[in-house]
Amino acid sequence: MSPQDLAIVRNRTFDEIAVGDSASIERTLTAEDIQLFAVMSGDVNPAHLDAEYAASTRFHGVIAHGMWGGALISAVLGTRLPGPGTVYLAQTLKFLRPVRVGDTLTVRVCVSTRDEAKKRLTLACSCTNQQGEAVIDGEATVLAPTERIERAATTLPEVRLRTADGLPRLLAHVRPLAAIRVAVVHPCDALSLGGALDARAAGLIVPVLVGPRARLLAVADEAGLDLSGIDIDDVPHSHAAAARAAEMAGKGEVEALMKGSLHTDELMSAVLAAGAGLRTARRLSHCYLMQTPAYPRPFILTDAAINIAPTLAEKADIVRNAIDLAHAIGVAAPRVAILAAVETVNPAMPATLDAAALCKMADRGQIAGGVLDGPLAFDNAVSIAAARVKGIRSDVAGQADVLVVPDLESGNMLAKQLEYMGDAATAGIVMGAKVPIVLTSRADSRETRIASCAIALLLAHRYRSVRP
Repeated sequence: MSPQDLAIVRNRTFDEIAVGDSASIERTLTAEDIQLFAVMSGDVNPAHLDAEYAASTRFHGVIAHGMWGGALISAVLGTRLPGPGTVYLAQTLKFLRPVRVGDTLTVRVCVSTRDEAKKRLTLACSCTNQQGEAVIDGEATVLAPTERIERAATTLPEVRLRTADGLPRLLAHVRPLAAIRVAVVHPCDALSLGGALDARAAGLIVPVLVGPRARLLAVADEAGLDLSGIDIDDVPHSHAAAARAAEMAGKGEVEALMKGSLHTDELMSAVLAAGAGLRTARRLSHCYLMQTPAYPRPFILTDAAINIAPTLAEKADIVRNAIDLAHAIGVAAPRVAILAAVETVNPAMPATLDAAALCKMADRGQIAGGVLDGPLAFDNAVSIAAARVKGIRSDVAGQADVLVVPDLESGNMLAKQLEYMGDAATAGIVMGAKVPIVLTSRADSRETRIASCAIALLLAHRYRSVRP
């Protein structure tokens, strides 16, 4: 079909149509299609929207609404054959097989009878999937147009789904947990100080402000923030604040750390210092927990903040840390996609070699608790349709819970693209130490700071339960 054909919608009149004439379209089902159909129809049956429930049904996973396929038949009748001017009179449908996310349907109508006197057509209707299996079968009766209609195709508005309840759902999930004592390290600007107070107001943390008392009071006074009832550990500068906070965490006086207005390197150096007692056998790594309107589930992106050019051994710890976070938020067997620019192993591209090695480490039990696959290009990791086009058969492709980037630069750019252009909600946490570390940026929103503290609360209680 030429670009001009796509820009024009035209019909075929009754006199131009013969028995045996047919028309068809193809459509690949996405998670967004299911959500949009639910919004439009009000059909919120959990078989279509709740992955956990759907897994327990006879279909063992989410399926499309049956009438989604029926709507596609209507689209063929109204835009292709007969096209504009068609009046629907009757439709029968038999639903033969479920349609799943990533399935590509060929939707076809074929004229079976003509009623010259009434200008009516009967058309056999069918939907078949990419395996050629019949999904829907039926018959339509329409009143065909008698006059030629040709119009410019209407430009439809872009519809973007946004899950607006991400933060409320997270807060509801952690609400039964008692607030944890958190050392807020050098919060000497209004954003970081206000973020700590917001998390306190949300019932997530009991903040201990570690920094120069006079400066903290001045910031609070200028920003109109109330510090009454909040402990302040008075130290002279940011280096001292980082060292003191790490010492408190090492002694068990606080259960988490939260970065204020100091540089990340200062805080991480104090955490890694030999005397702090916060190191584990794991490499420290940063995880973004993200939720974007374009993806049907929250996912973890790592590492975009700490490890600049991680080695294979360091990447293995990055993966292990991400799997631990996924377990903490309730994903029992997270699907981990090791990202690269391509989905094949190429000796000239080290990221693909590392991806293959990590997957083999998982096969040998060196990385446990998740399902790994890689190398996977980004599109293959998050789109079942893209993976299918490239012939990738994988339990991870198209439905990743964790995205592991090759290096900090690629991860940082991807995270910010998702946040600023993909409308993603984010929370950030450092894994691999004996306590969770909330590592926020000056540009982070209030919601991001609160969500990050909620994750720290969740992890701190988890760490409590596994300590001897």
